Amino acid sequence: MNALWKTFFRKRVFGLCGGLALMAVAGCTVGPDHVPPETSTSPAWHSDLKGGLTPGPLDPNTLAAWWTTLNDPQLSGLIERAVAGNLDLKTAQSRIRESRARREMAQGVGLPTLTATASATSSQTDTNRGIDTRGESYSSRFDAGWELDLFGRIRRSVEAAQADLESVEENLHDVLVSLLAETALNYIEVRTFQARLAAAEANLESQNETYQLTLWRAESGLDDEVAMHQAKYNLESTRAQIPTLRTGREEALNRLAVLLGETPGNLHKELEKSEAIPVPPAEVAVGVPADIMRQRPDIRRAERELAAQTARVGVAMADLYPRLTFNGSIGLEFLSRREPSSSSRTGSITGGPQVSWAIFDPTVRPNIEIQSALQEQAMIQYQAVVLSSFEEVENALVAYAQERQRRESLRLAMESAQVAADLEQFKYQAGLSDFINVLVAQRSLLTFQDQYHQSNGTVTSDVIRLYKSLGGGWTSMAAPSAMSGSVEQNRDRETIHD
Repeated sequence: MNALWKTFFRKRVFGLCGGLALMAVAGCTVGPDHVPPETSTSPAWHSDLKGGLTPGPLDPNTLAAWWTTLNDPQLSGLIERAVAGNLDLKTAQSRIRESRARREMAQGVGLPTLTATASATSSQTDTNRGIDTRGESYSSRFDAGWELDLFGRIRRSVEAAQADLESVEENLHDVLVSLLAETALNYIEVRTFQARLAAAEANLESQNETYQLTLWRAESGLDDEVAMHQAKYNLESTRAQIPTLRTGREEALNRLAVLLGETPGNLHKELEKSEAIPVPPAEVAVGVPADIMRQRPDIRRAERELAAQTARVGVAMADLYPRLTFNGSIGLEFLSRREPSSSSRTGSITGGPQVSWAIFDPTVRPNIEIQSALQEQAMIQYQAVVLSSFEEVENALVAYAQERQRRESLRLAMESAQVAADLEQFKYQAGLSDFINVLVAQRSLLTFQDQYHQSNGTVTSDVIRLYKSLGGGWTSMAAPSAMSGSVEQNRDRETIHD
């Protein structure tokens, strides 16, 4: 046994080491190296910064926990529950674990492999003369193999797997950004419907009092029935709006529950009390376009996808060159389980380098063309994501500034409509005005109140969309376990050149 091992190491291992040293010097990595694409950006946003928007630098702490600027503890609690329970986020975490395993598989291809097998057989033979012949045999075998990565096929595969992992990590960040924004938007929608519903119910009560007044005046002969019927259809028109508002509120509550990973209906009791719509901060710093190149996870993900595809071009190109593998095996056979004598033992040693080269494989070059075309598509997709990101921010800037201006106008109109409605009601009761004036004033008041509450919710929703477009939220959420490990190690990696 010892003699067999000595022979193996002398003839195979020492020769293998010399061959490895020679091949390592000659080895190279074929295919293009990934270079992060350079994207020119404007020094400032195209939109005029109004309504509290400032060109100041993005504050990392504010952007990381932007929902705290709304000063709503209940919203903050819902955000935490969404991070803990959302199913899309859990799926993204699972994909990271899958991608890590794939990277380990890719790394394992470049390592030596060792397999061991053992077997035992027993036989019995009966002859015509009544002689019983029995026999036993035992064998063991060790096989080793190693592919020397001369032209970087395995290295490029590992490079692609690592970029895939980083892309999936950025996808988790992107899911988190969307989740935080959608949770806040649905919460604001709930509060907006509650405000609109409260205004409609208050107007319904006021219009009911007016209807009772016209009914009394008609019965007393002080007024004709026209005013009474006008008051009636005005009252029922307002009443008809309430079911629609309640339906919208219920749908928003159910969507919010699903975002939290909870059963629809779980939040109704918790949020049944009407609360004011959260107010956005007086000033919002939006930085410059170059900031979102580093901050937005979808841009970072697209860049990593481009890096992975660039590495796959190298994997395909490596098939143009030969592969060198080293294989070795030791086999022993014994006729007894006890320590065998030399006469009952046989052994074998095999091994050596093996070269394979797809010289006439007609699929190699088309595969290179395929991977190169996919690389080009990944570059185009990256550019499209960048342009879409800029568009999203520009639209959010305009929407927020203009809606704040609209809300102020609606506030002034609502206050004037309230005064006009009170005056027309007083004049009608005093017999100094026709009821049609009261009707018009009440309708205008309800319309302006409803529009104002919608605008109030839209302003807060627009600032949420603005923070989302800036890539806010994901950097502070360390709760998901999948964000630890390689995510933390690569967080400071600059993948985009301004």
